[in-house]
Amino acid sequence: MSARVLDGNVVANQIREEIRPRVEAYRARHGRPPGLGIVLVGDDPASHVYVRNKVKSGMDVGFAVDLHQMPASSSLDEVLAVVDRLNRSETHDGILVQSPLPPALGDEAERVVFDAIDPAKDVDGFSPVNVGRLVQKRAVLMACTPAGIVELLDRSGIAIAGQRAVIIGRSDIVGKPMAMMLLHRDATVTLCHSKTRDLAGVAASADILVAAIGRAGFVTTDFVKPGATVVDVGMNRVDDPAVAARLFSPGSAKLEQFARKGSVLVGDVHPSVAEVAGALTPVPGGVGPLTIALLMKNTLRAAEARAGRP
Repeated sequence: MSARVLDGNVVANQIREEIRPRVEAYRARHGRPPGLGIVLVGDDPASHVYVRNKVKSGMDVGFAVDLHQMPASSSLDEVLAVVDRLNRSETHDGILVQSPLPPALGDEAERVVFDAIDPAKDVDGFSPVNVGRLVQKRAVLMACTPAGIVELLDRSGIAIAGQRAVIIGRSDIVGKPMAMMLLHRDATVTLCHSKTRDLAGVAASADILVAAIGRAGFVTTDFVKPGATVVDVGMNRVDDPAVAARLFSPGSAKLEQFARKGSVLVGDVHPSVAEVAGALTPVPGGVGPLTIALLMKNTLRAAEARAGRP
């Protein structure tokens, strides 16, 4: 029996449709749409694709989206100057600095830049102020990917309260905020990482399993309790024929796609898990669309919150 597919595109479209009338109401009340400032530094091809999708989605829901493209040769001070200008702007309600920043900016560049963003405009939810508020269960702006996962579970009718949740991956972007969000929804949460003993055994205790480690097909059927909900956050490009052959059975659509294009996208979860899990997010089309939809929701929240200030 194959797992129920949790379609992120469907939920993302629902969220966007809910946002549009609120954007129109904001425009009518304040004489302008909510504004989103995006800073893109360097030439990373994946970052350019992600930013293009964010700009398109923002404009689609009615935001004023302002893209600041900066060369890879930009200094950290120059990036911080753009952030400062957006912080002081009355027409930019949200600020997003696309990650990763060029390595030449230094190992601490992202931390310094995220720390510099006004927490009230931090629509990625990465500011230490917003992270602290999340821990205290009073955040308005939360990390988009885990917030999108919670939306997906809720709108798919999957219970969180009382469930045992296991997260593989402890990043600041997904793993840690995901743990907090599920804990606040009354799940019993285990956060796993590279030093976790008997990782497969721990994962197999989960009613809700979230895989966010960036390793293609790492989570196999040994990691999954029959009937569990499995959320695959990974997005890995496979271009090695041997790896493709290991992941996909002969005649599968993904293997045929690999033969045509020479590469294929795969998550952190092995395709065979679909035969064990009760519900599973696809890659692509699962978590990815929700991340952008929650960025839009955060931008609207930020605009409404700023407008409500005395």
